Amino acid sequence: MTVRRCLPWPDPILRKPAADVSAITDEVRSIWADMIDTMEAMPGYGLAAVQIGLPLRLAVVDASEARGQAVRMANPEVLHASVQPREHEEASPNLAGVSAVIQRPRAVTVRFLNADGLVEERDFVGLWATSVQHQIDHLAGKVYFDHLSPLKRKMLIAKAQKLGRRG
Repeated sequence: MTVRRCLPWPDPILRKPAADVSAITDEVRSIWADMIDTMEAMPGYGLAAVQIGLPLRLAVVDASEARGQAVRMANPEVLHASVQPREHEEASPNLAGVSAVIQRPRAVTVRFLNADGLVEERDFVGLWATSVQHQIDHLAGKVYFDHLSPLKRKMLIAKAQKLGRRG
């Protein structure tokens, strides 16, 4: 089990779009394994490679009740998003100690390279959809608090920085 360190905000890697992955290799599979270990250790519902300092379009998501159902994705992209919204309290290990309620589409259809190197299209609903969108944002250089108003975003970051100085 290899748990990787998550980059602290405002590391510049978190703001840069990640590079596409050309093929699913043993190295990519190893990175996914570390990402799943890291996600489980948080615990969380997903993780993008940029969060651990790897500027690659790789993500893992597991919103299952029992866990152990992680979906491994390379180059994920949303093909379709539902009109119906869903609110969920989101957080990130990159900005520890704070969270915010974010509204996103309730369901999405996503295309990605799967663990077998095949193009897959899959529908995600509810918490799965929220987590997938959260990871895709990370791969585009966005963080969940970018969905907040400038004032709320500033207050959230200030609160996280204040909490960080106490620890």
